[in-house]
Amino acid sequence: MARRALGPARSLLAALLAPALVALLVSPARGRGGLDHGDWDVDRRLPPLPPRDDAPRVARFVTHVSDWGAVATISTLEAVRGRSFADVISFSDGPPGAGSGVPYMYLSPLQQLVSDLQENPQATLTLSLAQTVFCRKHGFDPQSPLCVHIMLSGTVTKVNEKEADYAKNSLFLRHPEMKTWPSSHNWFFAKLNITNIWVLDYFGGPKVVTPEEYFNVTLQ
Repeated sequence: MARRALGPARSLLAALLAPALVALLVSPARGRGGLDHGDWDVDRRLPPLPPRDDAPRVARFVTHVSDWGAVATISTLEAVRGRSFADVISFSDGPPGAGSGVPYMYLSPLQQLVSDLQENPQATLTLSLAQTVFCRKHGFDPQSPLCVHIMLSGTVTKVNEKEADYAKNSLFLRHPEMKTWPSSHNWFFAKLNITNIWVLDYFGGPKVVTPEEYFNVTLQ
């Protein structure tokens, strides 16, 4: 009789534990690298999207809440020389809530991206709110303009000594794992000098934003 009762008891226990186990498996880590330092994947921490008719502010918003993007360069690889070539790059425009609008990067000469930039420093950085909870919350597909993405085009250059500390603090705060990357890779701090900006946040094509309009925005 006891053995017969054991089966239903196990089923009940499994039913009670299942939701907790699923939550444990799918819950995001607290911040990048498991640290609580400004993870906008958590809905309660993501600031509200600015009005879509304010394209400069939307652009600054997307840049600031993004932690990574796709950088397109002109390839120096023999198989695709002269063609566009994209790679994922981590970046930061400043501490959470205090962004500068300038995308700072931590690069190594060992990266193909850097080889491309040494021959032609022009690049385009694409950023999307698909990396945050925003699009999932509203049911927007990453390709939908409603999900909001921007394209920042310009040249990538190594930062000078005056900016080095700000770039370092901005990057290491939001990407703490970078501190542990091997020094033998000769990492250096760089930035994208923005010359052109496009914002795609609604149907009808991208909106053009000038660098002046972009940098005149005050984050709130």
